[in-house]
Amino acid sequence: MSLEQQQSDTGVFRADTLAQHGLFKDMHKGMTVAGALLVMAFVLFTGFNTELASNLFGAARSWIETTFGWYYMVTVVFLIGVCGYIVFSGHGRIRLGDDDSKPEFSNFAWFSMLFSAGIGIGILFFGVAEPIFYLDNSGVFGYPNNPYADMAGATAIGHDRAVDALRVTFFHWGFHGWAVYVIVGLALAYFAYRKKLPLALRSTLYPFIGDRIYGPIGHVVDLLGVVGCVFGVATSLGLGVSQMSVGLERLIGVDPGLNTQLVLIALISVISILSAVSGVQRGIKIISEWNIIVSLLVVGYFLFGGPTAWLLGVFGESLGDYLANFVQMGLWFPDEEGPASWQNGWTVFYWGWWLAWAPFVGLFIARISRGRTLREFVLGVLLVPTLVIFVWLGIFGGTALYQELNAVGGPGTAGIIDLVKAWNLPAALFASSDGIAGTGTLGWILSALMVFLLMSWFVTSSDSSTLVLTTILSLGNDEPPQIFRVFWGLVIGLVAAVLLLAGGLGALQTALMAAALPLSLVILAMTFGVLKSLWQEAGIAGTLAPLVQRG
Repeated sequence: MSLEQQQSDTGVFRADTLAQHGLFKDMHKGMTVAGALLVMAFVLFTGFNTELASNLFGAARSWIETTFGWYYMVTVVFLIGVCGYIVFSGHGRIRLGDDDSKPEFSNFAWFSMLFSAGIGIGILFFGVAEPIFYLDNSGVFGYPNNPYADMAGATAIGHDRAVDALRVTFFHWGFHGWAVYVIVGLALAYFAYRKKLPLALRSTLYPFIGDRIYGPIGHVVDLLGVVGCVFGVATSLGLGVSQMSVGLERLIGVDPGLNTQLVLIALISVISILSAVSGVQRGIKIISEWNIIVSLLVVGYFLFGGPTAWLLGVFGESLGDYLANFVQMGLWFPDEEGPASWQNGWTVFYWGWWLAWAPFVGLFIARISRGRTLREFVLGVLLVPTLVIFVWLGIFGGTALYQELNAVGGPGTAGIIDLVKAWNLPAALFASSDGIAGTGTLGWILSALMVFLLMSWFVTSSDSSTLVLTTILSLGNDEPPQIFRVFWGLVIGLVAAVLLLAGGLGALQTALMAAALPLSLVILAMTFGVLKSLWQEAGIAGTLAPLVQRG
């Protein structure tokens, strides 16, 4: 029986799986309880056995990176290929919804939410530190800082190495990672809006297992997404508050220690919950749009207050190198131990991070993309946020690179490299801003805007994740019960706070990376599921076309 023929039966089955009254009304009670217990068990184990958890998860991550690094590399390149196939095939005309459906959000609102939910804290945290790490040539961490630059002969700290530093940063934040989000988001939106199945990870398996998606297999797949979402956002909250506390120390002199970070977690959790309760059309949309406006102000100051001509030149060189080499870079498998260790520590880590975050970001992207064509969806999600990220990295990272290349004491002596060597990544961004705005009033205003962005971007990630969690656990309800949005918003904040107190955020981050392996299998199943359904839809359309023409 075809998917379309079973839609009415599926709808009845779906309703029967949700609680009809009581505390869990409109939620899947079993999955909600199981998800909460899984998160609690992990937090208790990690919080009370931090050293054991770190060793255990670290060993798992090391084994996965060493054994399956090639698999991650090939998988992500394959997903880019699928994106290209959908754009250039006839499937691109298909809408995520009925044939006459229209987009729910304007392009500006859509792009704002794409960018804010998919990146947020990441490019503020790593936007300066990562290019500077690749510029460094000390090998202080036991492997080359930038094997691509070394292979090109740019071993000294200079202009050529700076271009390579940006190129590698673009590689880790560019098409490969966003292709993962594209495929997951497209599969979820296609089955939810085109095939009228729940907006949940399980629905993408319908072409293979039919109504069994409502059984144990579907539960496991959705719970993987729930746990990955909670841990991913909690990890980002831990990273974000560490950088926010450094910024607040500079602004108002508060101690950037544990107490300040816990207060920030509480404050951000409250704002995130209020935004999530207000829904996509209000809180999430408004904050996302303000993110873009403030980001433009900060980026504009870095661009025009810094070495504008040099930044534009190095951006063009780096982007050209990236576009010419990103396919080759994605399929590079080093033989030597040093470059291989670098690739496991950076590229494989990033691919695992993108894969682990994909269920959360993909489902949120699906939630805001109803009515768009597949071609519009793929091009919009793959190209627009990527280009914005490249501009951001080129300006922020490029400014820091320029400061190190032109330091008074000689290349590499501006102090930002020293911060990165000491792994004081939160301070690198503010050290770079001091280089163009100084430490006076203007510098204070610029730092304040960046602290605002750190907070607001995390709020958009957190409220988006809360909405995603409750959507999954209510089997695709666009407006899940508000009490559970509040509950999961509190859970995310508590997970971050408890593990911050116990020193277990590193273990959580490592565990998330290990979870990317089973999630990657789910993502591949999603990919083949949506391709199978698209081919079936094209076959049905081809069969009916002569009859329609005769009629």
